[in-house]
Amino acid sequence: MAMKTLTCLSCAQLNRVPEAKLMAGAKCGSCGAALLPKQPVDVDPAVLQKAAQNDDLPLVVDFWAPWCGPCKMMGPEYAKASSKLAGQARLVKLDTQRHQSTGGRYRIKGIPTLVAFERGKEKKRQSGALREGQIVSWVKAR
Repeated sequence: MAMKTLTCLSCAQLNRVPEAKLMAGAKCGSCGAALLPKQPVDVDPAVLQKAAQNDDLPLVVDFWAPWCGPCKMMGPEYAKASSKLAGQARLVKLDTQRHQSTGGRYRIKGIPTLVAFERGKEKKRQSGALREGQIVSWVKAR
């Protein structure tokens, strides 16, 4: 049975999950948090870095800030896209106002910016607010 490695977005513990059980409510072995939450989770830089490096599912990060109008408009669309992409990718958010050094580390020049990571590497990025369908199409496009 194929196993997938996923970083818990709550406690940063690495978990190995049988691929067949990913959509069956897989939980972290340490803290019990859902490994595939239905809504995007706010993460800190340490969790982001660990998940981007270790996860077997694509990780899509929305770099945003609470004062950003386009970020506020895209938030609900990003949440809808997250539920449509369940099991195919994990969508997370990182507040660039609260974690200011992270924006520089990931070369974020404008927000909102989406960055997709796969197996430790940045695969693509997109700046500007998108609607649900655009987010889903962007994530699925290889």
